Amino acid sequence: MSGLVACIGLFFSAFVAATIIPAQSESVLTALILLDQVPVAVLVVVASIGNIAGSIVNWGLGRAIERYRDRRWFPVKPAMLARATGWYHHYGKWSLLLSWVPIIGDPLTVVAGVLREKFWRFLLLVSIAKTGRYVFLAYVVTMWAGP
Repeated sequence: MSGLVACIGLFFSAFVAATIIPAQSESVLTALILLDQVPVAVLVVVASIGNIAGSIVNWGLGRAIERYRDRRWFPVKPAMLARATGWYHHYGKWSLLLSWVPIIGDPLTVVAGVLREKFWRFLLLVSIAKTGRYVFLAYVVTMWAGP
């Protein structure tokens, strides 16, 4: 597998994983680190950019939710949205640091759009959270895999 193909696959895996669609990018990143064909730093950057881009899509969906919330195809269930809104109201913008957490993280990024969080603040906090998760995972995998 070429490095470019691996990076494209990782990007799309991370992008989809950041949306409400159930997917995992951690396993793809782990596999690519273990294959050792692309530098780990490049993989972390690609995964981070893909995951952040998916969160931006969620934020955009949140901005338009009033118009589309009753549509059958809308990806956020009312109960998930209510739970994430509660978190966001309780913890505010800092809850976006949990945007990497499975189940609650993706709805939080939608809620940030619904509640009109400023884009620059959203982008900063989500970038810290998403990139931090991939850096930690890469560190663990490289330590576990050894030299």
